[in-house]
Amino acid sequence: MARLSPSQEFPFVKGLMPQEEMLEVRKQTQKLVIGIPKESNETESRMPLTPEAVELLVDQGHEIIIEEDAGKLANYNNTDYSERGAQIVRTKQEVFKCEIVLTVSPLLKEEIDMLSDNQIVLSSLHLTATGGQLIRNLMQKRTTAIAFEGIRDSDGAYPIVRAMSSIAGSTSILVAAEYLSNVNKGKGVMLGGVSGITPTEVVILGAGTAGEFAARAALGLGANVKLFDDSIKRLMEVQDILGQRLYTSIFHKQVLERVLKTADVVIGTLQPDENKGKFMITEDQVKLMKKGSVIVDLSIDRGGCFETSEVRDHKDPAYVKHGVIHYCVPNITARVARTSSIAISNVFTPLLLEISESGGIKQHLKDDPGLRNGIYIYNGILTNSYLGNLYNIPSRDINLLMAAF
Repeated sequence: MARLSPSQEFPFVKGLMPQEEMLEVRKQTQKLVIGIPKESNETESRMPLTPEAVELLVDQGHEIIIEEDAGKLANYNNTDYSERGAQIVRTKQEVFKCEIVLTVSPLLKEEIDMLSDNQIVLSSLHLTATGGQLIRNLMQKRTTAIAFEGIRDSDGAYPIVRAMSSIAGSTSILVAAEYLSNVNKGKGVMLGGVSGITPTEVVILGAGTAGEFAARAALGLGANVKLFDDSIKRLMEVQDILGQRLYTSIFHKQVLERVLKTADVVIGTLQPDENKGKFMITEDQVKLMKKGSVIVDLSIDRGGCFETSEVRDHKDPAYVKHGVIHYCVPNITARVARTSSIAISNVFTPLLLEISESGGIKQHLKDDPGLRNGIYIYNGILTNSYLGNLYNIPSRDINLLMAAF
């Protein structure tokens, strides 16, 4: 008769039998070579990494290569970076040899041509008329492209969008104050209020982050603020955050037109209704506004929420239409480049360290769904269905591609 094994004779002793020891497999940290070119857009003054961030990354063994004078418009000079370990180079071509190219503005065609195959580009993404061709150019280079405004954190929030929106909201009020004054041929009104004088009236369209910070800044100056949004919940949240009652309303046409007639400043933070193709404020409604009043359209990079909005830049930022001053600059946060650079750098620095600790960008993409959300091209394959439909380019699901590579 065949002899039974101990585990067959005494099943209860199986757990006492010698077992293989499971050892933790550590991920190997990867050195990153990061290139920061000088922005080709002359009106873009923000930097993706501050000198302090560069020092932290270099101390961790990473290599940072920066084009000469890249930080000049943010008041960072070359020695600020070189003294903290960055390598300063004279030509853009040297920067574009790096494994990771880090920039604020989207790359132009001549910059994309400098890329080698399989590089990583981390920048913003602007939906322009030429955007489709630039995406095709990136795909031809088999690039992995990440839009930083699409990156989510562990809470599901968009850290760079929130940071830039908060700065944009506060800055929009300061811009409006400039254009109400005589300095910019405004009607000579101080934004805010003093004793014995009726306070200026600020209407804010949208109670998101930008609207919240615009309201905070306007109230701080003493203005009378009126806040509109489709979400009653969000309107209540903003009132709780600000710690005071203020005029709030959902978007009733009659109510909106009534307040437009008396508004000194209107801040727009909403994008056009994609389904109906309508602007939040029509040209006829703009005509209702007082002469010399000011519109600041913070959603101009997404099409604008005023029918009268036109894309401008920092060299020629404002124009007058129907007697109303319009300020419609996509990168309004570049007006405060130093503050904006620090805010962007505070998001990029820990992200880059996490990528290194994971063993590289491709491994980190598998582990981090928040970063994966910002991917729109992976190894030359478009992974964003919205962009695919917009520019008529075939797209694939990023999660399926992750399993294949």
